[in-house]
Amino acid sequence: MPEVQSVDDAVRVAGSFRDPAGYVYQHGNRLFRAVTRYGVADYAAVKAAGIFTWLSDDGRLVPIVDEQPGSGDAALVLEIERLPWIAYPYEWPFQLLKIAALFHLDLHLSLLDRGFTLSDATAYNVQFVGPRPIFIDHLSIRPYRDGEFWTGHRQFCEQFLNPLLLRAYLAVPHNAWYRGSMEGIPVSDLAKILPLRKKLSWNALTNIVLQDKFQAGTSSQENKFSVKERRLPKQAFTAMLRQLRKWIAQLQPADKKKTVWADYSLVNTYNDSERGAKHAFIEEYVRSARPKTVIDLGCNTGEYSERAIASGATSVIGFDFDVQALDRAYENATARNLSLLPLFLDARNPTPDQGWMGTERLGFHERVKADGLLALAFEHHLAIAHNVPLDQLVPWLLSTAPTGVLEFVPKSDPTVQRMLALRADIFPNYEVEEFERVLASHAAIERSLVVSQSGRTLYQFRRTS
Repeated sequence: MPEVQSVDDAVRVAGSFRDPAGYVYQHGNRLFRAVTRYGVADYAAVKAAGIFTWLSDDGRLVPIVDEQPGSGDAALVLEIERLPWIAYPYEWPFQLLKIAALFHLDLHLSLLDRGFTLSDATAYNVQFVGPRPIFIDHLSIRPYRDGEFWTGHRQFCEQFLNPLLLRAYLAVPHNAWYRGSMEGIPVSDLAKILPLRKKLSWNALTNIVLQDKFQAGTSSQENKFSVKERRLPKQAFTAMLRQLRKWIAQLQPADKKKTVWADYSLVNTYNDSERGAKHAFIEEYVRSARPKTVIDLGCNTGEYSERAIASGATSVIGFDFDVQALDRAYENATARNLSLLPLFLDARNPTPDQGWMGTERLGFHERVKADGLLALAFEHHLAIAHNVPLDQLVPWLLSTAPTGVLEFVPKSDPTVQRMLALRADIFPNYEVEEFERVLASHAAIERSLVVSQSGRTLYQFRRTS
C-alpha cells in the first residue's frame, strides 16, 4: 500500500470534528482515520485486546485496511474500508432505525462483556451495507472504567428511541422532524406530546419523563449535577441496556391503515404481460450497461431493485416517500438476502447540506451517486403533482447516474387521469415528444419500449452532458 503519513494533500471530511481522539479524511477514493495523541492510548488498548479484529471478522465493524505512523497532530493513520453509501438516520425508514438501535445496544453489551464500552451513542456511527447494519467509528470504542455512568443515555434516546416512539406511539414518521433537528427528537419535546397513558409505563417514565425532569433540573443553578460524581454498577448498566433492547424490539408502527402506495407493486395498472416486458427491459439494461451500483427512485417495495440485482448489479439504494412501502422493501431485502438499502426521500425537498457551516451532513446529490439509475413510474409524481417542468426534472434525474432507465407516464394513463381529475390541466408541454426532446438534449436514447396500453414508455439512456 502506498504510504500516507500526512494529511496535507488530503481532504478532511467536514463532519468529522467533534471527537478529539481523531478525524476522518479522504485521499482520492481512499478513506483514512487519523488517531490523535489524545486518543492513541485508548485505541492501542482496544487493538491489543483484539476488539477491532473480532468485530470486523464478525461483520459488525468496518475493517481497518492498514495502519501507519502519522505526523503532526496524527499519531497514527488508519486506512478504512470504504462503504458504498453513507445514509443518515433521518433517511432511514422505521425498520432500519429499529434495527440500528438494536444493533447499537447489542454491540455495547458485547463490548461490556469484554471490558470495553462506547464513548457515545450517536446514530451516525451506524451505517448499512444493504439492509445489514455496521459500525464505523473505531475511536468511540474504549476501555470500560468501573462504575462509570452511561453518558450516552440521552443521546441514544434522542437519536434512536424517541424517533421510533414518534411512529410507534403517535403514528408520525420521524424523518422530517429528525432532519430538521439533526440531533434527533429532543426528550423535552417528546415528553410534551406523549399521551398520559404512555408516559405512565415504566419504560417511558424512566427513559423519557424522568430524563426530561432531570435535564430541566440540572439546567438550574440550584441543582447542579455532574455524571462524574455518580457511579453506576456494571450490572445495572447492562440491565439498563437489556431493558431498552427488550422494549425497542417490541415496537411496531402505529399507522396500521395502508397508505396509497403500500400495495402498489401488487395492485398497479400493469397486467402480467406488461409487467413481464418491464422486467425484461430492466434485465437487458443491467446486462448491457453493467452498472454495479444502482439508484432506484420510487423503489416502492423493491420489485425492480431485486430485478437489477438478479441481473448483475452489486447493490441498489432505493428511495421512496411512502414509509410503509419502505418498511416492506426492508422486509423483502432481508428475507431474500438482497443488497438493497431502502431510504426515505421527498424528491420535492431532497436532503440538503446542513449542520455546522452547512457541511457537517452532506445533501442528497453530494452523497448519492451511482453507476445506474432506475426512475420507473416516478417523473409524473413531480411533473404533474408538483408542477416541476420536464426541462428541470429530466436533468435532475440524469445527474445521479451516467446510465439508466426512465419511464414516461402520459396523460392518457389512468394514474395521471386521476391526478388531473380535481385540478386544471396546466401542463401543455407534458407530452412524450417534449420528454424525448429534453432527454435527447442531455443523453443518448439507446432504446425505448412502450410497455402499457396507456402508452407508458421506458427509455434506456446514456448521459452525454
